Amino acid sequence: MVAPRARRINIPLRHVALMCGGMLFVLLAQTTYLQAIDPQRLNEDSRNLRTMIARFESPRGKILLRDGTVVATSRETRGGKYRYRRFYPNGPLYAAVTGYVSLHSAGGIEQAENTVLSGNDPRVKVRGLMDGTRAGATLRLTVDRRAQRAAYEGLRATGLPGAAVAIDPATGAVLAMVSLPSYDPNAYTTFNGATLDRVDRRLRGDPGNPLLNRVIQQKYPPGSVFKIVTAATALSSGKYDPSTRVSAPTAFRLPGTNTYLRNFAGASCGDGDPPLLYAFKLSCNTPFAKIGAALGQDALREQAEAFGFGTDDLTVPMPVARSVYPSGMDGAQTALSALGRFDDRATPLMIAMIAAAVANDGVLMRPHLVREVRLDDGRVIDDTEPSRYRQVLNADVAERLTQMMVAVTEPGGTGTAAAISGVTVAGKSGTAENVASQQDHAIFAGFAPASSPRVAVGVLVERGGPGGQVAAPIAKAIMQAVLNDQAE
Repeated sequence: MVAPRARRINIPLRHVALMCGGMLFVLLAQTTYLQAIDPQRLNEDSRNLRTMIARFESPRGKILLRDGTVVATSRETRGGKYRYRRFYPNGPLYAAVTGYVSLHSAGGIEQAENTVLSGNDPRVKVRGLMDGTRAGATLRLTVDRRAQRAAYEGLRATGLPGAAVAIDPATGAVLAMVSLPSYDPNAYTTFNGATLDRVDRRLRGDPGNPLLNRVIQQKYPPGSVFKIVTAATALSSGKYDPSTRVSAPTAFRLPGTNTYLRNFAGASCGDGDPPLLYAFKLSCNTPFAKIGAALGQDALREQAEAFGFGTDDLTVPMPVARSVYPSGMDGAQTALSALGRFDDRATPLMIAMIAAAVANDGVLMRPHLVREVRLDDGRVIDDTEPSRYRQVLNADVAERLTQMMVAVTEPGGTGTAAAISGVTVAGKSGTAENVASQQDHAIFAGFAPASSPRVAVGVLVERGGPGGQVAAPIAKAIMQAVLNDQAE
């Protein structure tokens, strides 16, 4: 018979035993969950050495341009734990597209399409089991080699940060995507951990922020390029057409304030009562502010959202930051928003999408970078079909808006630097206020040929000044590159 004192001692022991048993059960349950139910999380943990070794045990799929030019491939190493190393020919030129893959991280297409490039996609993996290979699938992109080079060289010549993007309006295929400053993705392919850490710290600490893809990740005030949206709203309202005369005073008092808005450099806008087309051609501020105030923020927002402002559903396949048209504005703020000021924000991709929608009779196609995914045996397992993203305008409004944008690149317009001999170009220049440095951003959106568009562009040069002088020539070079390439 157990003595009362012994029973009292056994009570806490039983409690400890029960607690230990419970903890053991939780541990076993967690281990079972991790190994049997959710092993992927462990496999994807960057600290998992086995995963890192396996990542470079087989060659990743190649990344090609649309003409077959290789922009990312794998090379076999000589010795060491890792068998294959990634290599990026002309790395800085295509960095905004390819991104990089390293021991610990990835970016760009390398990250967005990792499953097919690594061979972990079930469609690729099944093929590997059948033929005994473990290579990833090849990605063929939509990027045009000449357009990419023109965008890169044009931006680099300014010596300033910026972004440029070109789209095929009829399909949504992204023909060029450049962000500067750039970086060399090959710096991330080292297998030396200390070297990799130094590279990453240097690039992430660089004040120029070279790892930032400004085309899709950075939002800017769109400036006068937003007048395309305001003009589209006006034309769609049925109250305006290109020949409608609009009030264009030299100075316009913003509603509810004692603040006066003026045109660029205080200039007049014709005789003060010009046609809408003329006001658009000269990018006059006062008439568009008055039109915006009269139309109201709800109408402007509805049109902006039709272009894609305010949405989070866009990937190319990298996710795209949400462009913004503000809400809850007073009359003065609404008038400024019609000029692309106040809290309007747009990515350079959105700027190109605005032009692409007008170019394609008001239909905006979904932008995309990947043309097809192909296995080593040549079999295509994924082929991107052009798809409609948004119905932005009716065809009649798009046609009249095109007429106005063509005037911008004709003699006397603000975008003549984008004009191409023998080709009718539609465009809109913009000079966006940059409060941080008080040096305006240069912006241009356009497409060509106006009658049968094959390329739409968006260019932004940070602190570049007048868009018609700085961004328009870059847009011209990109459009020419695409048109010349397609003519051959």
